[in-house]
Amino acid sequence: MPSKVAAQMYTVRDHTKTRQDLAESLRKVSSIGYEAAQFSAIGALESADPEITVHEAKQMLDDNGIRCIATHRSWDDLANNTQAEIDYHGVLACDYVAIGGIPQPYRSQGEAGYRAFLAAAQPVIQKLKAAGLTFGYHNHSHEFERIAPGPKTLIDIFIEEGGPDFTLEFDVYWVAHAGANPERLLRQASGRVPVIHAKDKEVTAEDGPVMCPVGEGNLDWDGIIAAGNETGVQWYAVEQDTCRRDPFDCLRSSLEFLTSKGV
Repeated sequence: MPSKVAAQMYTVRDHTKTRQDLAESLRKVSSIGYEAAQFSAIGALESADPEITVHEAKQMLDDNGIRCIATHRSWDDLANNTQAEIDYHGVLACDYVAIGGIPQPYRSQGEAGYRAFLAAAQPVIQKLKAAGLTFGYHNHSHEFERIAPGPKTLIDIFIEEGGPDFTLEFDVYWVAHAGANPERLLRQASGRVPVIHAKDKEVTAEDGPVMCPVGEGNLDWDGIIAAGNETGVQWYAVEQDTCRRDPFDCLRSSLEFLTSKGV
């Protein structure tokens, strides 16, 4: 069965700032065993003065046998330059585009802002859908602020009111960091989480809770994987925002653990 594990290139973002760095990083990711990747914070491609074109990036992916299965793009570009974003993803042969969080003007309004963002997002999401693209929302922990007076949190607005085309790219580390249960959340949004971000959480004597490779921390991966299998998760994008050792070694460790679990 083909692996469902992808490398979130944000993990090695410090090694993708130039053409040469990106080519070498994709070679390393491929040699580790990844056949899929998520493009995010690729400096050589996404900076204000990019060194390469999206066509050249696609050729680099092809040269290394890697498929781009998801991206992170800015909400402003998706909303205001929708056709250009559609064309960009067409070149990459990628059908999933997520944003890294709710734009600040909406976030600052709390519950009302979350609903206002849903309303503003729907026309954009439908344009993307018509072009064969699925929209996703990536969480951190602030989405789990409670909505007074009950137990619900802001993320429940997206889950319950977002509709089937507003998919969730759950980052299980940040879910757990917020004190929520990743398995319960996956089941609550069943069928609407095609991609998750996989990173683990360990506790160290020096720094307390920190990010770590999947399988080296305290998250319940047997439970998360079981819930993912039940609810239609298609890809586990390994992402580690900060690494306490070489990030490529972290990617290797996470891949080895997840594949040992049948992912």
